[in-house]
Amino acid sequence: MDDDIAQRVYNDPVARWFVTEAYRITDTAQLVAAAGEQLVLSGIPLYRLAYFQITLHPEVAGKSYVWRRGHGVETALRAHGADQSEYRDNPLPVVFEQRKTVRVRIDQLEPQAPVLRQLKDEGATDYVALPLLFTNGHVDGLSVVSDQPGGFSSTDLDRMYLLQFAFTRLVEIHSLRDTAIYLLDAYVGRAAGQRILAGELKRGEGQTMEAVIWYCDLRGFTRASDSLPRDTIIALLNDYFDTMGGIVTRAGGEILKFMGDGMLAIFPVDAAREDVICGGALDAAIEAMDGIARLTAARRRGGKPAAAVDLALHLGEVLYGNVGAVDRLDFTVIGPAVNEVARIETLCEPLGRNVLVSATFAAALGDGGGRLERLGAHPLRGLRETREIYGLRL
Repeated sequence: MDDDIAQRVYNDPVARWFVTEAYRITDTAQLVAAAGEQLVLSGIPLYRLAYFQITLHPEVAGKSYVWRRGHGVETALRAHGADQSEYRDNPLPVVFEQRKTVRVRIDQLEPQAPVLRQLKDEGATDYVALPLLFTNGHVDGLSVVSDQPGGFSSTDLDRMYLLQFAFTRLVEIHSLRDTAIYLLDAYVGRAAGQRILAGELKRGEGQTMEAVIWYCDLRGFTRASDSLPRDTIIALLNDYFDTMGGIVTRAGGEILKFMGDGMLAIFPVDAAREDVICGGALDAAIEAMDGIARLTAARRRGGKPAAAVDLALHLGEVLYGNVGAVDRLDFTVIGPAVNEVARIETLCEPLGRNVLVSATFAAALGDGGGRLERLGAHPLRGLRETREIYGLRL
């Protein structure tokens, strides 16, 4: 049987393309487009080819890649919690949930599913949806549509069923790669994830770099967590971290970790643009405080608990790399500068400020548009000498 399949692959030009050339295409949309074009060139009357990918992503439940002859590929995302009615009212649930192939001769009936009615209006005659079974048990979906009178022939279908297995192996590789990227982006950050995928896996491996270090946490969180329900606390943290995190990321920062109610991030510094990076980080801090104020007001209007956020910025040298146990690593920053910014943050409440910065940061920023004022020298836990502290000018 294996020899028979191998011979059929060898004799079919498009099948040979799948196993000898298609693996070079690393972009999924390009793969779907190329597959559609190859099938048409091979004589299969293909009008539409659609690949439906179920993703492991914190925000996106799935992606679709839809190729139409002469129109290229359109991609779309489906968010978690999105309306399921369109999905339910079409043949795909049978494919994903029962792992069965579905064929609908559109030219021989009046279809009820919206997607099939639309395809019929476009001139389609035949619709086939197939499960793509991955080696780990995961299922994605593929659909092919013909607009030829009479639809697909038995020979057309036989060829495509043979190619189904080759296409499955290709998109499984794409899906696994995408999953790795999504999960690393979500759990360690984009920059750290790229470095891990590039092979920076050895414990102790890293680089010394200059960075603006951002450390913030929620004031009074410990008291709140003792009195509020678990789900309420999680929702509160998500709201505040979403506000702060989005601003940091858009400003060019890299979120490294969330620690209870705290968030640690960095803005890598190029020595030639030190003042610009520090200025951008301070802009982000001001924007974050404005965003937190709006969020706090909205939560209180809705009768939800709210919290103040304290934030410290410091400029210093850090070691950025792999730290931890042999079988459990963390890609993060360490060094005296990281400890110092955490100590500075603890001064926010006693000084009555929500944003504090170190003298090193203030000096690098320069005048900073007159936005900072000196708050005096203060002791920091664990440091022998006091440190000059600056705050936003009131």
